[in-house]
Amino acid sequence: MSKSTPKSQRDVWQEVASSSEFRDLVHAKLRVVIPASLFFIIYYFALPILVGYAPALMERKIIGNVNLAYLFALSQFFVAWGIAAFYPRAASRFDSMAKNIIDKVKKP
Repeated sequence: MSKSTPKSQRDVWQEVASSSEFRDLVHAKLRVVIPASLFFIIYYFALPILVGYAPALMERKIIGNVNLAYLFALSQFFVAWGIAAFYPRAASRFDSMAKNIIDKVKKP
């Protein structure tokens, strides 16, 4: 009667890393994280670029003495909060995908 040898952590990791479920998880994360990060970086740097290259546009008064540059700067808070509110919903999908992978690996 032969005893089955337990898998090493490296063997388990190689099994997980080569699975289609893990590749799907990585791709799902990249489809969320990269566009959200790029959007925020572009949006964040648009203010100083516009102030430098289009000052007449950014000096345009919108409400009283409040100009477009002030509103754009304020909007960056809302964009950051929006991304922060969006990410937990996406992360819960990632967590369920990861749980399925872990459950599959733990099965004897």
